[in-house]
Amino acid sequence: MKILIINGPNLNLLGTREPEIYGNTSMQDVLDQLKAQFSEHELMYYQSNYEGGIIDRIQNDDYDALVINPGAFTHYSFAIADALKNLKKRKIEVHISNIYQREEFRQKSVTAAYTNAVLSGFGIEGYRLAVLSL
Repeated sequence: MKILIINGPNLNLLGTREPEIYGNTSMQDVLDQLKAQFSEHELMYYQSNYEGGIIDRIQNDDYDALVINPGAFTHYSFAIADALKNLKKRKIEVHISNIYQREEFRQKSVTAAYTNAVLSGFGIEGYRLAVLSL
């Protein structure tokens, strides 16, 4: 199975950005761990700070399932939500922090309704749980 992992804005800074919220582990470390544990699958990764780049990547048909952390786009990107709605593949939304314990504007996901499941608040373990469930 080819599993695409997409991260949205500022998630390129994992490991250094607000470690009290997001931890000290870089995304490269997360990917290395996932590839070691799930070597029978092909894991692909894409990160963008641009909404259109994420939409273009979702629409590229070179994968079987999707793990997405839309970052801040979670809360207001109806364009990404529409791309997910039109995607007829299994997809899981991941959030490192528990968005329901954060600021009010972060407690609403406009993208979640178009995914099969949401993992929120498990830290970087959420990525592993998402791949495991796929």
